[in-house]
Amino acid sequence: MQVQGKYDARAFLSEQMTRAQGLKLRRLSEEAYQPAQYNRDLSFTEAARRIQVLEAEIELANSF
Repeated sequence: MQVQGKYDARAFLSEQMTRAQGLKLRRLSEEAYQPAQYNRDLSFTEAARRIQVLEAEIELANSF
């Protein structure tokens, strides 16, 4: 988000997650048997963090 030509990082961090993030987070949370990780009201940043954590957990579980 830009405000008079300047980037407002706080506004970006608090924006709602994208539709693509929501779909991916829902799929990953179901795959990892952690449905509570999905919440449709997450911020962009929190959704990205949860996606990253779930991907790492799934990768670890698949390595055994």
